[in-house]
Amino acid sequence: MTKEDFKDIAPFEDSEFKENMAQLVKEPGFEYAVKYVMPKVDYEQFVNQLLSLDTKDSFHSKVMSPFLEMLAEKTTAGITADGLEECLAFGTATYISNHRDIVLDATFLNLCLLRNGCRTGEIALGDNLLIFDWIERLVKLNKGFIVKRNLRLTKAFEAAKQLSAYIHYCHSDKHESVWIAQREGRAKDSNDRTQEAVIKMLALTGGDSVIDSLKAINIAPTTISYEYDPNDYLKATEFLSKRRDPEFVKCKNDDLLSMETGLLGFKGRIHYHVSRPINDTLETLRHITDKNELFSTICAHIDNLIHRGYYIFPINYICYDRLNGTSQFADRYTPEEVEAVDRYFKGQLEKVRLENITDEEYQFMLDLMVTMYANPLINKLKAEQ
Repeated sequence: MTKEDFKDIAPFEDSEFKENMAQLVKEPGFEYAVKYVMPKVDYEQFVNQLLSLDTKDSFHSKVMSPFLEMLAEKTTAGITADGLEECLAFGTATYISNHRDIVLDATFLNLCLLRNGCRTGEIALGDNLLIFDWIERLVKLNKGFIVKRNLRLTKAFEAAKQLSAYIHYCHSDKHESVWIAQREGRAKDSNDRTQEAVIKMLALTGGDSVIDSLKAINIAPTTISYEYDPNDYLKATEFLSKRRDPEFVKCKNDDLLSMETGLLGFKGRIHYHVSRPINDTLETLRHITDKNELFSTICAHIDNLIHRGYYIFPINYICYDRLNGTSQFADRYTPEEVEAVDRYFKGQLEKVRLENITDEEYQFMLDLMVTMYANPLINKLKAEQ
């Protein structure tokens, strides 16, 4: 397949960059978003800077990198990473990670790459998040490619083949790394599991066998650990809304609120652990002839590496002990940290905008949040057994 076959999902070519940037800066929605995120910005000066750029890489290095450093300083207690050097020795990689934040999971990974003097990768983003046309334009200017969602069966398979072919094309022809989430949508309870559909999609093209197809794209399981998830109360709200009404479905404004909250909310410390690409392990699986067993085994291996890579914070230890009614990890946190976690949960649940919340429903949401923060440690302990 050629680049023309990917026109509707691929990022803009550098030859299209200036034209599309000129269109983007005219969008009132883009201007509002920039001023919302950077209230002190001189928008005219910012526009002039954007219009002076020629390529997606220059956009990342000259605009996105300083912006992300500013965002990291304001909304985190530091972003760290390990494993990038060994991974990048493979050339390009497919970073497949757990999914915490709609926008920042891949974006902060790109910041870590920039800090290490490396090129940023392309980012998979579901079309359900492209709420406005200008957001799609911004995504494609920012090295994002589109994952088509909610299609009928035949169209869904065609879209999966196109997406698979594009990811392989990124590696073989564009020499670009790629980020993709291990599942469609975020794990609301932080119990991270790889969807077989994602791995099956990646294996649709690029080789004579499943193993050869997956080896061609250097899958590097990547673990993202957030100390605090700014969207935790929104996830608890969604659980309670579905409990009250099983037919409840989020609207576009809910996704927009999640993106804004994740972007600007305080996240504490963030750590990325990048595992070595799994090619050696894939090679040992050639004897598995049953494809269901093969995909199940591959997903389990990816999950194991992601779970082993969690960075565990005091809030995770506290919630694990609270959930299990133990003091197993009491030496990993202080009474002051317990009080801080209680204040944090109280403050987050005060943000819930549902009417007539009963004491029982409040406890339901609190228990969900405790479970949400306990699950990374639960999974790490199981993976290390």
